Amino acid sequence: MKNFQRKDLMFSLCGLNCELCTMKLDNYCPGCGGGGGNQGCSIAKCSLQHGDIEYCYLCNEYPCAKYKDIDEFDSFITHRNQIKDMKKAQKIGTEQYNSELIEKAEILKHLLANYNDGRRKSFFSLAVNLLDLNDLKNIIEQINSKTAYVNLTLKEKASVAVTVFQTAAEPKNIVLKLNKKHAKK
Repeated sequence: MKNFQRKDLMFSLCGLNCELCTMKLDNYCPGCGGGGGNQGCSIAKCSLQHGDIEYCYLCNEYPCAKYKDIDEFDSFITHRNQIKDMKKAQKIGTEQYNSELIEKAEILKHLLANYNDGRRKSFFSLAVNLLDLNDLKNIIEQINSKTAYVNLTLKEKASVAVTVFQTAAEPKNIVLKLNKKHAKK
């Protein structure tokens, strides 16, 4: 979008964790306001109309109608924690929030480098987005301990990782599957 630029390309103005998005990981999108990203984004247009705000929560009208049911469905990145993550960034500050996001991104990179059998990128991105940082650190320790001293194939390592994530997510009522809208018939 012409004239739409942002300083923070890790955390979108509407509360998505761009740094954990599969589209950004694959270099298809630089993140919100980073140039060739989602140029038709209605929230980016709204930001320009409201004084080029950096995050929606800085707007006097937030939360507006654009946020009604925003977390009901996912796209290529989960929207489930969008509002919760914005509240957290607002509370602890975006610098601290982005520090945590960087740690989560390192965990995601570790998972993709060591446990992705070619079919787990979206799963790991979703899990890292939805689970708390401390939970993720514990999960990585469990995965590493279960796979470190055994000669497993990459597919077997991926299966172990998925099982550990599912086991950790279940008691928290976190479903590690994207909520996609059904196609209209």
